[in-house]
Amino acid sequence: LETVKILGTKFWLQEKEVVLAFDYTDEDFYGDPQGFWIHGWTGEHGISGKFKFLTCSIVSSDIPQKIPLISVPVRMGHNMAYTVTWCLTVIEPIVKSISLILFDRGFYSKELMLTLSNSKYPYLIFVPKNPKIRKELAQMEEAEKKTMQYKFKLNINKTVLKGETTLALLKQIFDKQSDKSYDWAFATNQSTIDLDHIIASYKRRWRIETGFRIQDEARIKSKSTDVNVRFFYFAYEQVLQLLWIILYKEEESFKVFMIDMYEECLKRYKNV
Repeated sequence: LETVKILGTKFWLQEKEVVLAFDYTDEDFYGDPQGFWIHGWTGEHGISGKFKFLTCSIVSSDIPQKIPLISVPVRMGHNMAYTVTWCLTVIEPIVKSISLILFDRGFYSKELMLTLSNSKYPYLIFVPKNPKIRKELAQMEEAEKKTMQYKFKLNINKTVLKGETTLALLKQIFDKQSDKSYDWAFATNQSTIDLDHIIASYKRRWRIETGFRIQDEARIKSKSTDVNVRFFYFAYEQVLQLLWIILYKEEESFKVFMIDMYEECLKRYKNV
């Protein structure tokens, strides 16, 4: 976070309304999965478990690359709504305001939607096509777009909480890039919804996937079962990526940057 604060001055983050994206990523584990930090896996290709991390990045259109802001390790059975909102409270002081938060279908949760709305955070979540969504889409015409209110109840600790979100449904919308038509469904609490641009707004979230692929080039391999060690390595990889994005991206590729960093560190070590 301190690195983000320092390097963020290059993009005037404290004067910007930013679009954020959350996503989960993981790192393979090949040993005996023990404790609550290693999520079980199938054993395929020798992978017996996964260390999982929740990452929040800036994906605003006026910033050329996604900028990782914060990542936290997540244990089995963690409370997603609490973890996401905790990250947001840490991020808020380093930006002017948060204009939108993007989530994929894995975050479609009544508790998360209710928590974000109560905290006044604007969200856009890609909704999985459950029976209710499929039924609504089946009744729509091709290229039709509509919104509908969805009221829900959430049972927590023997207490029933009531919530509400807006579902935005788009039937068979043509995508120029793939030359195919797709159905789309989103949940949002935004006061105004532009159905003509909602897909483009959501697609900004895909930058975070590209960022993870870049980060993989800096992967620090480890056999440690200590989540503190694994988290330190993961965060360090993101700091390296952040340095490259803000200071060196226009000059060289990330791989070349990593080689240059290695050679510079080796030279300094030999001079000690």
